[in-house]
Amino acid sequence: MRERTYDVAAFLARLGVGVVFIAHGWQKLEAGITATGRSFDDMGVPAPTFSAAYAAFAELLGGAALIAGIGLPVAGTLLFLDMAGALVFVHADNGLFLVDGTKVKNGYELVLVLGLASLVFALGGGGRLTLDTWLSGRRRRGDRDRDDFFEPGEQTVIEAIQAAERAETVPVSPAPELPAAPKKAPAAPPPPPRSAPEGRTVAEAATATEPRTAAEILDDDKLVAGRRRKRRSPSSTTQPIKRDHGGKPEKDDSSQ
Repeated sequence: MRERTYDVAAFLARLGVGVVFIAHGWQKLEAGITATGRSFDDMGVPAPTFSAAYAAFAELLGGAALIAGIGLPVAGTLLFLDMAGALVFVHADNGLFLVDGTKVKNGYELVLVLGLASLVFALGGGGRLTLDTWLSGRRRRGDRDRDDFFEPGEQTVIEAIQAAERAETVPVSPAPELPAAPKKAPAAPPPPPRSAPEGRTVAEAATATEPRTAAEILDDDKLVAGRRRKRRSPSSTTQPIKRDHGGKPEKDDSSQ
């Protein structure tokens, strides 16, 4: 019961404050932003043209938002800043009362009440009779209807998409690196050039004939008339033949 009473009282408060704001905003627009800016300039308001446009639209649209109960945190904050500026730059030096006796003093009582009421609405004091509450309740009812439609264990489309996104974001372990191929051993350096023996040139050393072995001599026999002629070593008993001056062989006297 108390909650319903508070909701009704909050709605009436929003309605009254919203009507006042709409009236002041419409008054500024009807006079014109330029004329309102000149008036603000005479009262010492900084950036008078911008301040006039801000005040006119914030009061007109913000008042309508208060009555409808939509975007109350934003609308209440903008209206609170509007009234704070009016209090500081225009009404603070004129005292509390708007009218003192028969004299109009233009005090800050009205902007103070409107600003604090806007702050209350911005902080969640607008009650439940608002468009924000109706829209949020409709979303909750839609969620309940969706839960009743699907059987237990079934996934909704949104849940399936979220599961697919999570699967795509699973980190993949990098492939193991293959062992590096063994380095090729450097080629052996070429043998040093053959040096010639002392006293010979390189060409002479290359063409010089080395001493022959007995096996090489036997293999080097030549075929004569189909037979292999063996080389004979000179006999120790063979005597050299001596020749005379005429070319005839001389007899050896030692054999006689």
